[in-house]
Amino acid sequence: MALTYPLITLSTRAQVESRKHPSTSTLSAARRILSREGLPGLYSGLESALFGITITNFVYYYWYEFTRSAFLKAASKNGIKRTGLGTVESMIAGAVAGCATVIVTNPVWVVNTRMTTLKKDSEETVMEEGKTVEGGSAKLIDGEKHERVPRKTLSTWGTLLKIIKEEGFARLFAGVLPALVLVINPILQYTLFEQLRNALAKRRKVTAKDSFYLGALGKLAATTITYPYITVKSRAHVATGEGTKEGMFASFSRILNEEGWAGLYGGQCFPLYFILS
Repeated sequence: MALTYPLITLSTRAQVESRKHPSTSTLSAARRILSREGLPGLYSGLESALFGITITNFVYYYWYEFTRSAFLKAASKNGIKRTGLGTVESMIAGAVAGCATVIVTNPVWVVNTRMTTLKKDSEETVMEEGKTVEGGSAKLIDGEKHERVPRKTLSTWGTLLKIIKEEGFARLFAGVLPALVLVINPILQYTLFEQLRNALAKRRKVTAKDSFYLGALGKLAATTITYPYITVKSRAHVATGEGTKEGMFASFSRILNEEGWAGLYGGQCFPLYFILS
């Protein structure tokens, strides 16, 4: 997570900003962040991401092992002794673990997305009551002088409390539906990997290097298929105002109408991240 986080930042920003910068390339997006926010800009929200990935893995493997044990106990009661699961059982265990993980950890990823997409140079206007603004930039609004000052960057806990206070506790579960759909991503990856490996095994022995390439190919294919749901989920995480009332299918329809299919695939130009993840 720490090593690939700059790619995650670029990908997430592209998912939620594609309408604002539809023709922005990966390199220019990175340069813009670096010039505006410096190197720390590529690591916005890293603290929440590290916490989130820790909780995610704990919950996932806990429920996977729980479901796995249930299958093995059921088989043992029927007089079948074995130490592993079949392909279908593995997929079911993965789906159960994935759904449990989404429900438990969604609030963490909502906070992380908010922090990742927050610009460090975001500013707010502060009214100067009869004072002369010295230094920095100032502008006249309705006959009164206002100063542009940097907005305070909140911590993970501060961002969480801000969302609850201003938008309600339910906002922490924004994007749950597309996130649940994304549970099929590792299932697709595993299925594609197995099919490709079996096809290659009929021709020759499968090596460790072959497994790496087949696994990477399976991951890229699975991500390409499910990527629109990743975009919709990210948009839901940062939505405010009327956007909070928009459902998954309504969000799909709006993005297609306003931005085309390219809008649903904003940020999918980071194959290294998808392979490493």
